[in-house]
Amino acid sequence: MSKQQQSFAATAAAKRGPSPPSSDQIKKKRRETPTTILSLDPDIVTTIFAFLDMFDLVRCSLVCKLWNAIVESRSLREFCERKMHKSFAEFTKKPLRVILGEVAMEQHSLALQCGGFYVDQWKAHSTTVAQCRMKMGMLVTGVGHKVIRLWSLDSYKCIEEYSMPDMFSLVDFDFDESKIVGLIGSHLCIWRRNGKRSIFPSLEGKFVKGSCMRYFDPEAVVGCDDGAVRVFDMYSRKCSQIIRMHYAPITCLCLSEDQLIMSGSTSGSITMSDPSSVQQVATLRSSDARGIRTLCFNPSSQLLFAGSAVGYAYCWDLRTRKLLWSNRVSPNVIYSLQHMHSDTSTLAVGGIDGILRLLNQNDGSVVSSCVMGDKLLSTFQSPSGSIQRRKGSRLPENIYINIDLIPKTARPSITCLAVGMKKIVTTHNTNDIRLWKFKSKISL
Repeated sequence: MSKQQQSFAATAAAKRGPSPPSSDQIKKKRRETPTTILSLDPDIVTTIFAFLDMFDLVRCSLVCKLWNAIVESRSLREFCERKMHKSFAEFTKKPLRVILGEVAMEQHSLALQCGGFYVDQWKAHSTTVAQCRMKMGMLVTGVGHKVIRLWSLDSYKCIEEYSMPDMFSLVDFDFDESKIVGLIGSHLCIWRRNGKRSIFPSLEGKFVKGSCMRYFDPEAVVGCDDGAVRVFDMYSRKCSQIIRMHYAPITCLCLSEDQLIMSGSTSGSITMSDPSSVQQVATLRSSDARGIRTLCFNPSSQLLFAGSAVGYAYCWDLRTRKLLWSNRVSPNVIYSLQHMHSDTSTLAVGGIDGILRLLNQNDGSVVSSCVMGDKLLSTFQSPSGSIQRRKGSRLPENIYINIDLIPKTARPSITCLAVGMKKIVTTHNTNDIRLWKFKSKISL
């Protein structure tokens, strides 16, 4: 072929454009290009979302702007309208995410109050474990052992383990997505998720023996035996405030989202203080002279709940500072009471008698009492060992039951509990953890 013919052929090929890729080239390109859910057409994602329950849809709406837009799309809104049997007018009053959240909380409460449930139990520590905290689907356990453990409740896997410094014992702890803050003896310690550990410097004369602590970034609040709380700045690692709360040892603490500190004491009183003014805001009185053992605050309803050493549960409205109800729900000490963050209807209560009770937050009535049954449903292996699944049972209501007739193995003392979506985790001052999983009678 002459140079003139070659030039003519090249010009003609350029006019025709690039040759189509071969089938091998297409397959190779597909292998090299990763496919993620973000690569899918929004209509396909909408179809996938239609198979999820309401709570999972709420979580998906928080992932990114694209997913939030899909959740709020008209097609998914109309699907949820048909599924929930609500009028479209109701759906246009609020964002779909808000409606789904309300439905999810309703299903959560119904599951806890009257749904069927089973209990998964596994050996979590080599010695006793007395406390647990649950946030963001993660569980942290400790106290009574030389390690703190972080768990995934989906796989029952211990994700991370944090050791105590020598010569110190763990008293209490709290955590967020990046670190665990622990009260060890009369010191504070930080374990970062990257594995680094550091102890706050000793402050002679300012940090007496601590009995409890809570953490709300950037501050950790420690309740002490001298009746005062010490507020520590997590970044300067210094005690920024000392607030006199009681004239008796502090037994429990909780914090509001606007940093209001609430503390209970062995005297039976509850004191609220505002760190910005370093003054007491109010004192709430209970009828229990033997002391308050546990507190929790519901920011959605502005209600404060307390459990006492003789089995009473109390509720105050912090907007009016008035006692709404008190009820003796247990014959003995209540060690822990909790609710899910946005749930304004159900309160989980546990104590020395080992019965898990579900209370109505509005009037304090016991709506259900639960124990783990003897029937072994299955045994399966997890990354952390053997899991025993047993059937749970609800005790008959409005009938006197001698709890001494219920075997201790079914109701070991509940030292702490944490509430998640349709589940409750309990510790018992043994080396076991129990995960109570509840099922809705109606699934949406």
